[in-house]
Amino acid sequence: MFKKVVSMLIVLTMVLSLAVGCSQPQETTPPAETPAETPGETPAPEEPAAEADTLVWNLGADPKTFDPGLNNASDGGHIINNMFEGLMRDTGTGLEPGIAESYEISANAEGAEGTVYTFKIREGAKWSDGQPVTAKDFEYSWKRVCDPATASEYSFIMAPYIKGANDYLNGTGSRDDMAVSSPDDSTLVVELNFPVPYFLSLTTFYTYLPVREDIVTANGEGWEKKPETCISNGPFKLEEYQTGSHISLVKNENYWDADNVKLEKIKALMIVEATTALSGYENGEIAVLDSGAIPQDEIPRLKAEDPYFSIAPRVGTYYGIFNVDAEPTNDIRVRKALTLAIDQKQICEQVAKGGQLPATGFIPPSLSYSTGESCRQLDADGNPVEEYGLDPNKAQVEEAQALLAEAGYPNGEGFPSITFLYNTNENHKKIAEALQEMWKANLNIDVELRNEEWATFQDTRRLGDFTLARGGWLGDYDDPMTMLDLYTSYSGNNDAQWRWNLQPTVASHDTVLNETNKEFDEVIAAAQLATGTERDALLKRAEEIMAEEFITFNIYYYTYVQVIDESVVEGVNRTTMGQFIFKDSELVK
Repeated sequence: MFKKVVSMLIVLTMVLSLAVGCSQPQETTPPAETPAETPGETPAPEEPAAEADTLVWNLGADPKTFDPGLNNASDGGHIINNMFEGLMRDTGTGLEPGIAESYEISANAEGAEGTVYTFKIREGAKWSDGQPVTAKDFEYSWKRVCDPATASEYSFIMAPYIKGANDYLNGTGSRDDMAVSSPDDSTLVVELNFPVPYFLSLTTFYTYLPVREDIVTANGEGWEKKPETCISNGPFKLEEYQTGSHISLVKNENYWDADNVKLEKIKALMIVEATTALSGYENGEIAVLDSGAIPQDEIPRLKAEDPYFSIAPRVGTYYGIFNVDAEPTNDIRVRKALTLAIDQKQICEQVAKGGQLPATGFIPPSLSYSTGESCRQLDADGNPVEEYGLDPNKAQVEEAQALLAEAGYPNGEGFPSITFLYNTNENHKKIAEALQEMWKANLNIDVELRNEEWATFQDTRRLGDFTLARGGWLGDYDDPMTMLDLYTSYSGNNDAQWRWNLQPTVASHDTVLNETNKEFDEVIAAAQLATGTERDALLKRAEEIMAEEFITFNIYYYTYVQVIDESVVEGVNRTTMGQFIFKDSELVK
């Protein structure tokens, strides 16, 4: 039975048994999450019963941060998306004005059309403490992202576009050189290096959302996790944050569109174990569950029985990352052998079970080129076909074995002990175990598995302290570039450590250089200046370089696997790229 009595009594028991851990954000939502024994876990605090006017939702991970300028994960992104608002809003069906009531696009002084954006800040827009939101707040926030001292991992989604921003980030220019200005409190002017057709979409993304300089400066790191200092400008504001337990948001009475916000309170639980989260849903304590909170083995049953369960394609790829600087994965033959030994279709159908498609290229089929064609080659049934020498329907065992032998490890003999790292979650654990079994059966090598809680895992991966690691990337805007610029040399999220030059701001630890990344950077730079089919060809070449170098081993394309109990809440939406929108939600009376 899936009809439930709304009571929070069982959540008490449920959460008392939980251990602190992490699920993966934009990686977490659509993927499966990590495994086994998490070192140093401690019981989560007791969960108080929720009020009747509260929407209870399982966020899954305890976000490392939900500071808009520092966040790089989907769990933090969900929270940010509901507490802060950018110049534009992504409604899931299109863009509409947010804090900017209007904008104009014009040419720069050299006559380059589409490079200057002038935004007018909405009259009456306020922060949650009642102070007005000004253009200067946006100027400060964007320059903060590109400040070398901030070391924002997501600076790569801003610095290449805004004139002077890359120079500021790299220490060769100044803050004043970054072409973002606020001639008055209601006017923000931004000059781009070149026309960016998706720039308005970028202004909806959390890296572009505003924060208050006085708050950040006075309170430092962690300002966003304290209700008294978390000053926000979106439909909700922070009421309570309890590490490893929950985040409570309440309606922001000073939000410019507060009259149309129906929810009074949202409680985001941090239940990492999918079995526990599903029990909470089925017992009536949780109304909204996302992918990481639904056990893979339960998907067939839910699909057959629960009217509130749904699966839909999502813009994102679940994959593994090779550390290209570490032995033995610094040998391309080893990377290719490990990749070809994987049966992606088997993982999709027998492990993940959420309607995922086996992956060949890094870009998912839900993204398209300028012609409207999918970025993936698909058969008549919409399934990926062989690309880049990768068969999505079976492991290519003989070729994998030959490559491993060529690398000096015939039949796996002498292959060093390596570890596959993933973030704690039972779904990720099952996928890790499937990979481990395939590598043993097909290559006769032993791969150990290790899991870490989410915040630690993010740092370990970023610093390159791994050989193989789980990865997952969900698109940030509706363009193939959202998948590709992840692996530019200047990206703080280039966890493969695949860089041809030193990056002292975003990756000071990475001193082993990889010349093959240089062409990739050059192709991406050319694509940023090109349009139409010329740009398409460059984007295809960029993905081809990634495929040739085996930077990642792609497993499947994400889907939304979710349960939204519409007998409890209506109007739960997602942005185009998958962030939950609760602004238009309403509890069923």
